[in-house]
Amino acid sequence: MTNSLTGIRLTRRAALATGAATAATLAAPMVARAQPAAIKLGLIHPVTGALAFSGAQCRLGGQMAIADVNAAGGIKSMGGAKIEALLGDAQGKVEIATSLVDQMAEAGAAGFTGAFASNLGLAATTAAAKYNLPFSIDSGIVDSITTRGLKNVFRFFPNLSMTIGGAMPALDGINKAAGSPAKTAVLVHENGVFGTSTAKAVADGLAKIGIKVLGTFPHATPTRDFTNIVLQIKALKPDLVMMTNYENEYVLAARTIVQQRVPLMAMYSVLGGGFNLKFAKEAPDVAENMMDFNHWYNVKDPRSAAFRKRVEGAGHVLTWEVPFGYFAVKLLADAWQNAGTADKDKTVAALAASTFSDHFMPYGPTKFIDGQNQGAQAVALQIQKGDIAVVWPTEFASAKAVFPRPKA
Repeated sequence: MTNSLTGIRLTRRAALATGAATAATLAAPMVARAQPAAIKLGLIHPVTGALAFSGAQCRLGGQMAIADVNAAGGIKSMGGAKIEALLGDAQGKVEIATSLVDQMAEAGAAGFTGAFASNLGLAATTAAAKYNLPFSIDSGIVDSITTRGLKNVFRFFPNLSMTIGGAMPALDGINKAAGSPAKTAVLVHENGVFGTSTAKAVADGLAKIGIKVLGTFPHATPTRDFTNIVLQIKALKPDLVMMTNYENEYVLAARTIVQQRVPLMAMYSVLGGGFNLKFAKEAPDVAENMMDFNHWYNVKDPRSAAFRKRVEGAGHVLTWEVPFGYFAVKLLADAWQNAGTADKDKTVAALAASTFSDHFMPYGPTKFIDGQNQGAQAVALQIQKGDIAVVWPTEFASAKAVFPRPKA
């Protein structure tokens, strides 16, 4: 079941219809055990505006998980209670994300997932904390989402520090395996909390592996012309360009770099929003051999191949946001199952003690400290022959890195 929210209101006609249906139900003879009340789950994402594609991908994953839980009999410890989605469009605006939490809480939401962007996640989780309603982050990477002392917030996926902590050793290992040819880099990042935090951490990490940062180029979201930035980059002659931005800007910046014939050993992004199969297939001349340190599934787990086939069979492209949305919901469903109730305090306690392992990410069972799953990790990816390959770490790798990229 799904309710779509820009605001949650029942019309008088709908309320009367609901009342009539209830009366009819009460008048009917009791021939079967009553279906337990649905558990309302708020899904808050930007599905219009500049972040619409990625927000919709998170929502897609969440709705798939809800369908799977319900098809498997619902929350069995609660008599088979089904999950009902309340869908909210944050439109990329923090004030709307906050308002949606308030509206959904009033409508009876037992928990939330969302909200794709870190700034939206920060706002939405703060609003949910007023009600102590559990919030399972499906995307939103800045550390502060789970370091503010909010007891109701849980993130199954790695935070920024964990991701950077992997991205730099991966780059260092790939560079050293090729004889350490890369000595310099420039950073290109969106100028919000996500991009700015990531770029600072990347710069600090590069210094530790002996790569000098020649320049840093922040940009707005949206940005529709990267020519000036790219010409400045070309003049600096870096070995690497490292990007952290959302989908549209990521793709446009990469296209401009190729069009301007900037000689590089690699474009190695960290949390590149446009690094996905859609980009690989639509712009193969740009995307081939690009590298990204980002979230991805365990390619060696057969369930991941089946999931990808299911997503693509329904006419969608698989991006990392889809399993993020999927497992954020599954984590909450597991907590409700273990708690035997959707009571908010008991659900939060069940999440804090969670050992959720029914997933195909490159993690082990969950272990939360201050709401952050300690075993989560991102991986180094490369577009090879129009597909995404995992190139680091070794235990999850499906191919060897092509580095430096072949000269055109």
